[in-house]
Amino acid sequence: MGLTPAKAIILLNDNGWTVARKLQEIFPDSLVHGLAGRVSGADITFQQTARHLQEIYVANTPIIGICASAILVRCLAPALDNKHVEPPVLAIPDTGKFVVPLLGGHHGANQSAHMIARHLGAEAAITTASDQNFNIALDEPPSDLVAANPEDMKVFVGKLLDGAAVQLNQTHPWLEASDLTFAEDGELKITITDKPLQGDDHHLVFHPKIYHVGVGCERHADGGELIQLIETGLKETGISPLSVAGVYSINLKSDEVAVHQTAQYFGVTPRFFSATELETQTPFLKNPSDIVFQEVGCHGVSEGAALYAAGGEDADLILPKIKSKRATLAIAKATSYRPSEELGVPQGKLSVIGIGPGQDAWRTPEASHLITEATDIVAYGLYTDLLGPAAKGKTRHDFDLGEEEKRVRFALDLAATGKNVALISSGDIGIYAMATLVFELIREDPDPAWDRLDIQVTPGISALQAAAARAGAPLGHDFCTISLSDLLTPWDAIENRLKAAAIGDFVVAFYNPVSKKRRTQLHAAKAILSEHRPADTPVIVARNLGREDEAVRIMTLAELDPEKVDMLTLVMVGSSESKTTWTNSGLKNWAYTPRGYAGKMTVKKKD
Repeated sequence: MGLTPAKAIILLNDNGWTVARKLQEIFPDSLVHGLAGRVSGADITFQQTARHLQEIYVANTPIIGICASAILVRCLAPALDNKHVEPPVLAIPDTGKFVVPLLGGHHGANQSAHMIARHLGAEAAITTASDQNFNIALDEPPSDLVAANPEDMKVFVGKLLDGAAVQLNQTHPWLEASDLTFAEDGELKITITDKPLQGDDHHLVFHPKIYHVGVGCERHADGGELIQLIETGLKETGISPLSVAGVYSINLKSDEVAVHQTAQYFGVTPRFFSATELETQTPFLKNPSDIVFQEVGCHGVSEGAALYAAGGEDADLILPKIKSKRATLAIAKATSYRPSEELGVPQGKLSVIGIGPGQDAWRTPEASHLITEATDIVAYGLYTDLLGPAAKGKTRHDFDLGEEEKRVRFALDLAATGKNVALISSGDIGIYAMATLVFELIREDPDPAWDRLDIQVTPGISALQAAAARAGAPLGHDFCTISLSDLLTPWDAIENRLKAAAIGDFVVAFYNPVSKKRRTQLHAAKAILSEHRPADTPVIVARNLGREDEAVRIMTLAELDPEKVDMLTLVMVGSSESKTTWTNSGLKNWAYTPRGYAGKMTVKKKD
């Protein structure tokens, strides 16, 4: 499960900064989104208010607008289509005197409104019926309860507003603190039970999340088999599936697909314990096994995981280990609610992310999503700086240039502790970057903990693509890339590739064309290519792509001066077919490489 998106504090003018800064005291991970030209110093700038609000709303980002309620209503109206997935939306005037939850009242907006009001010394204008009349949101139960029939809430609350009393079966502090009218012969009924029970629009059922499921399975077991085993166990013990607080196993199974499928089926994220932790439960096991100890280092996986999660000695092993063909199950009952996200560790994740040249507009949505989910960022410090507000609230682990292996090892080891780690590189991390080193280390210096990681590689816009887009369409036909750095590749090999590219008439993009110590390679590359293509071949010299001091020039191969190229530059040399053209009355030069479309076109000649 991902982290909740950082709240977006919307500013339409600088008058709201006092309130915005106070909001960031409560929500330190929040980002200030400011209207361009009217707000200075915002984390994120937008041009079109309605479009921006709709985009972040659809992305499920909680919104706090320091503006009139009507502005948020008008802007968001086209995006409102599903009450059950709406993120919280609140409006606060720049005076900070009122907090108005507009949307998602029972999805966190009301709770946030009360919190903000206390901090600002303001008044929370709560308008949802159950909150106003009964001081309770029945469709937003506390984390230790889950509603069995939320679809009946609307009719049920309507009956409450008509004056109906409630018959309560089993008390709870959440209900006791409300202003509901309770009566033994009430027309309505609220039941809290761990048993399967069908409610209706006169009877709300809530299940306490107090049962912890421990599982074990053979490698590559079928998820359906494990799910069926758990459903059988729950049926035998008379427990509602909604009372399952979590699914747990030994960390050796953290990459087991069946465990993840099973946890997802029950609406939780699987958590894992070490063999050392599980071994502490040996005195309480019903079925300790020396064979299991020899294999994994503890005397019981499913029973041990269930007991450890439920509180150990204080827990009740209500279902000792049962087996199917390739899986095992045990269920333990806790004496009180124990949030699964605070127990054990999740499967570690390593996201290998290319962020493009650095600017937000050139970062892919997938990359941005993975960065949002990450707890830690590992990168050359400049790359993390390029993320700007996206890195806010993350733990930074900065490394110097030249520490690539150290950087990747650290990222792998950190992810193996259960962290969600983003390994960042500019451009595309799979092109002359860290992704290849990740897999090289896994192959050449394997670590069992790395083997269990969830690894995801996501592309970024490479310097190659950025330079081509800025210059026109030089990659319209076959092309190749060559790194001129001989730090890791012998120059003889690079020279052979240059000659092959020249003979093959490829468009060639040169990465690492020069450095402070390497000044001859680009001269040699120019000489080799010049033997096979004309002197007026278009050449693109692109520096600091996507950044404020970006510079992209188009010149001829004859005009290329390697001495004016630095290490922040990509050089792209066209093929013998590449051409240039002008637009804007001769003010804008473009480069392109034909693919043959012209031969199929009918060109109309002017009289």
